[in-house]
Amino acid sequence: MNKGNGTDRLMPIAAGVMFFLFWQLGIFHLLLGVELYQLPLPSSIGATIVDKLPVLLAYSWVTLTEAVFGILVGSLLGFIVAVLATVFPKWGYGGLFVLSALNAVPIIALAPIMNLWFGDGLSGKIAVVAITTMAAMAFNAYRGLNELKPFAEDLMQSYGASRWVIFYKLRLPNSVTHMVTAMKINVTAGMIGAIIGEFFYSSKGLGYMISNSVKVARMSEGWAGICFAALIGIGLYSAVSLVERYKLKWHASQQIN
Repeated sequence: MNKGNGTDRLMPIAAGVMFFLFWQLGIFHLLLGVELYQLPLPSSIGATIVDKLPVLLAYSWVTLTEAVFGILVGSLLGFIVAVLATVFPKWGYGGLFVLSALNAVPIIALAPIMNLWFGDGLSGKIAVVAITTMAAMAFNAYRGLNELKPFAEDLMQSYGASRWVIFYKLRLPNSVTHMVTAMKINVTAGMIGAIIGEFFYSSKGLGYMISNSVKVARMSEGWAGICFAALIGIGLYSAVSLVERYKLKWHASQQIN
């Protein structure tokens, strides 16, 4: 049993080592037909990270701030829409329809408009991230609030529970894992939104660094920015997963293991 668990843990590490080894040896360049200036070697990217570390850290903080605040705002608004659609279905459901239509519009089309409205600051990027993340929370939370166990609501009504007691004691707890799933989606979507927002109208942030580096053919700097963006995304996803694991032990979904 332990041997199997050890192998399972080593396999992803071995795959990662092989990936970077093939990259460093130029095998990917041969397979993809790209030049070194188009796809720098990991050693070159690593040297750039060391050289530009202060700038990368400063820009990472800017992008992280935009992403976190945008995710929180977007998730809160999405949850409010889900609650309204549940409590007042006759007109609240229209909010889900609006979010569905908004979600169908590519964020790359909305980002310039948001930046034009809010200017070259955090507000514009936060707005882009919020729009990116509202729909996932709204639809997942709505599903959790309404997909109840058979006869659970009828049972509570038979005991004289009010509409709000049913919402607080039954619907809300049932939606928790769905909201966590939405947050896992949003932490990655939020990073994408923050990066895209910085592409169009910004003077700082990882998105600005990536865009500007590509324009002036400093590809190692661009890839260094990509690496830091990926690390932030992994960190945010891991944080949500830890909260799910240690703070939701009471939920049935966490009793399997």
